[in-house]
Amino acid sequence: MEKVILVTGANSGIGLALCERLLCEDAGLQLCLACRNMQRAEAARSALLTSHPDAHIDLLHLDVGSVRSVLCAAHEVKARYNRLDYLYLNAGIMPNPQIDVKAFFKGLFSSNAVNMFATAEGLLTQQDRVNKDGLQEVFATNLFGHFMLVRELEPVLCQAGQTSRLVWTSSSNARRSAFSLDDVQHRRGTEPYASSKYASDLLSLALNRHNNSQGLYSSVICPGLVMTNLTYGILPSFFWTLIMPIMYLIRIFTNTFTLTPYNGAGALHSLFLQKPESLDPRAKYHSLTSGMGSNYTQPRQMDMDDDMSEALYVKLLEIEKAMRKRLKEEDDDKQAYKKYLHQTE
Repeated sequence: MEKVILVTGANSGIGLALCERLLCEDAGLQLCLACRNMQRAEAARSALLTSHPDAHIDLLHLDVGSVRSVLCAAHEVKARYNRLDYLYLNAGIMPNPQIDVKAFFKGLFSSNAVNMFATAEGLLTQQDRVNKDGLQEVFATNLFGHFMLVRELEPVLCQAGQTSRLVWTSSSNARRSAFSLDDVQHRRGTEPYASSKYASDLLSLALNRHNNSQGLYSSVICPGLVMTNLTYGILPSFFWTLIMPIMYLIRIFTNTFTLTPYNGAGALHSLFLQKPESLDPRAKYHSLTSGMGSNYTQPRQMDMDDDMSEALYVKLLEIEKAMRKRLKEEDDDKQAYKKYLHQTE
């Protein structure tokens, strides 16, 4: 049977590069591109069909930052497919990123310079905002929307005699110091991206604990430093062009500078080729590129514990319950209003 694979955020960058690599590996798979912008999704599908004209590629409208969109998309997936083999949770945002110039120059002339470039630790801040659902936008898009998507798709992911996979696109910027169980949405902080990515690492661990017995396995990858729309949002593109030779030089000292989406998708592709039972649920699988340009994948242990991951899982269930209640109340109000209009006609 052909594998059924859904990729969120598949219209560009690492998501699109992953789709290309998957089709090169297995042209017979059934691929679903889940995207917020359908015009870009159509363009991505056309590009993939140019190199793989016989490929089976579907499109799905999905804005993981919107609870209602997630529920509608999940309903559509369950209507289309009787099973789902791989769910790549790749979509993400980093709104209004800003570099702490003081921290940059302080780190530049310190022994932590290479690590600073490799992880952006202490360098990046973002200006988050509240979305229409009343949730912090980064939390909703990078974590909670994907959590609800997994929950909604359990009927096609968790089936008897079937092994299914969740693969999260995390980041080396994910840090325990940026995350707090008392503020899981990171309302009070300035590093919502780092917080959301650490939370996705925690959630992956919890999902394994809750779903492995049903044949569903979760893994986490880091694409390294890749030149994508997220990266270009940090600094103007001309600046990246100017410092690109320096970045290739730095790659001699740190192999996290994968730079291209194709290289960054290496770990995502590598996990596609491995049996989930053989993977370490406490490891983050890193896409790496050597100074000579060779690509490889390496697991590295994550800084987390079971209690914290379980506590986050419980909090997300509580938020999910509240969101479902809110949507039901909104729908009930709409129905009542329609009934009122009909009676007054």
